[in-house]
Amino acid sequence: MSSNTAIIIPARLAAVRLPNKPLANIGDVPIVIRVANQAKSSNAGDVFIAACEDAVYNIAKKYNFEAIKTEPTLASGTDRVYAAFKDISRNYKYIINLQGDLPLIDPQIISATKDLLAQQDIEIATAAVEITEHNKENDPNIVKAILTQSNQALYFTRATAPFGPGKLYEHIGIYGYTPESLEKFVKAPQTLLEKRERLEQLRALEHGIKIHVTIVDSAPISVDTPENLERARTAFKLSAKN
Repeated sequence: MSSNTAIIIPARLAAVRLPNKPLANIGDVPIVIRVANQAKSSNAGDVFIAACEDAVYNIAKKYNFEAIKTEPTLASGTDRVYAAFKDISRNYKYIINLQGDLPLIDPQIISATKDLLAQQDIEIATAAVEITEHNKENDPNIVKAILTQSNQALYFTRATAPFGPGKLYEHIGIYGYTPESLEKFVKAPQTLLEKRERLEQLRALEHGIKIHVTIVDSAPISVDTPENLERARTAFKLSAKN
């Protein structure tokens, strides 16, 4: 049975803080393949790797994943997802943009994002988890999602927000789009808040594109520094023993 969803994983080697990140191994398997395996396990859609470089393209093919070459000059991962989607010959109703630095993401987060997107009138779906570790509350690398009571996103920030007693939510790097909302987002001009916070999802909010959030139970390790790579390797070893 064919899927109505394309899960696209953008990957590039030129990350500043962790060069060649997609090809770094966790348990003898490259990070980008770990992400793709989690996406496949979610059963939420067909999995594609959007590769800027031949090395990533070739490793995807080696592990029998569909790969699409994208221009290395594209500005963001979302732009790479859009470019890859336009190259896919099959028609899909939904697109999941799954960041390529989440090798241990729970497949249920992927399926929950897809399920939220499939609800009526959802333009963009994403995921967040309640912050329970105090060291994360003031960490600018942990993006906070500020939500309404119905879990629609009001804002995303690197600051500690909202102020006062109550729950804080960590945003997880996954987005679900319809083809129309993805195109609308990519073609919209960048905004001042997006540039100031260095968070491209703020472009959607400033241009009136609604983002709805599914609350999940766990936050995956985002591998964006050598330290986080070692954390992910340790977590993988512990999970493999259990």
